[in-house]
Amino acid sequence: MFNGVYTALVTPFAQKKIDFVTLDAILERQMEAHVHGIVACATTGEAATMNLEEREQVLKAILKKVKCPVIAGIGTNETEQTIQLAKKARDLGANAGLAVTPYYNKPTQEGLFQHFSAIAKAVSPWPIILYNVPSRTGCSLAVETIARLSQVENIVGIKEATGNMTFAGQIKRACDKDFLLISGDDATAFTLYALGGQGVISVASNVIPKEMVQMYEAAQKGDWNTARALHLRFLPLLQGLFIETSPGPVKWVMSHQYDSMKPEMRLPLVEPGETTKEKLLQICNDVELKLA
Repeated sequence: MFNGVYTALVTPFAQKKIDFVTLDAILERQMEAHVHGIVACATTGEAATMNLEEREQVLKAILKKVKCPVIAGIGTNETEQTIQLAKKARDLGANAGLAVTPYYNKPTQEGLFQHFSAIAKAVSPWPIILYNVPSRTGCSLAVETIARLSQVENIVGIKEATGNMTFAGQIKRACDKDFLLISGDDATAFTLYALGGQGVISVASNVIPKEMVQMYEAAQKGDWNTARALHLRFLPLLQGLFIETSPGPVKWVMSHQYDSMKPEMRLPLVEPGETTKEKLLQICNDVELKLA
């Protein structure tokens, strides 16, 4: 169910409030591009700055609009709170939960195993996807821990965002073939597909959803020339969306794609600086991405 391009959806804000009109327009374009799924209220969606009521409102709006599977961000650095978020997302109708490694408190590998096992057990058989992004959390799952967790019945895959393809290959070797290896790093998604990865949770598909779907589908058909050409064409953009902390750059680009979209962020994140905007504009011109 969770194969393919899943857009790590931004949460549009206007004057510090959620902009549901723009959210609807964004989702409309995602559906027109036939993305395989949506990830709601995760890192790119700025869930860390949203209260529980807002997260519920956004998830409800997405579930009401789309027909594709929806994965809800549920991760925190406290196990019981994560379980409560997972239960709420499950009860609202999300198809799975995305649980990031706990940040700040630096658990051991055994602590990570017990954390994710407890979450999975609490909501079984609802699917849980692990999220490994040490650049943000200061904490990384070891291959051996991932392999152990892959044996938990409703832990179905991992969003791997280290950008380390050797590490990704080790995960692929260590886990059952049905355990999903999902790219969490657009710039290395093509390479992960070649390793047998089954999809991407994508920031870039907020702005180029059709092209990200085309790249994935070409790779799945074994049409590596087409997939490679798309990867190389858009590689400057895939990297450029992380010039500053995401989702600042992607929101700025989207503000030039949607009439109602504001590049508004919630503190402590801020709108990209002028130098970054100039670089993004040049990148978009170079990859022939038209902006209003």
